[in-house]
Amino acid sequence: DFATPRAILTGHDYEITCATVCAELGLVISGSKEGPCLIHSMNGDLLRTLEGPENCQRPKLIQASREGHCVIYYENGLFCVFSVNGKLQATMETGDSIK
Repeated sequence: DFATPRAILTGHDYEITCATVCAELGLVISGSKEGPCLIHSMNGDLLRTLEGPENCQRPKLIQASREGHCVIYYENGLFCVFSVNGKLQATMETGDSIK
């Protein structure tokens, strides 16, 4: 038997650097090297784009909660919290960075 993909997620122009699946909400969230983070349905439909502040580039880690929050850690030590509707709710700078 050969495995077949359930869905193909499109929309990024650069390589994917991080991704998470929130099965409870039926969402896949991914971030790319030089672009925004995208929210897709499990069927592959592009639902939203998560645009952080101007200094939020190169997402490294993403985590989504079943309550509908998405936390993204960016390379420059910034955290952003978004709702799954795409609204930026909070930012926090740690002073640390991942290389």
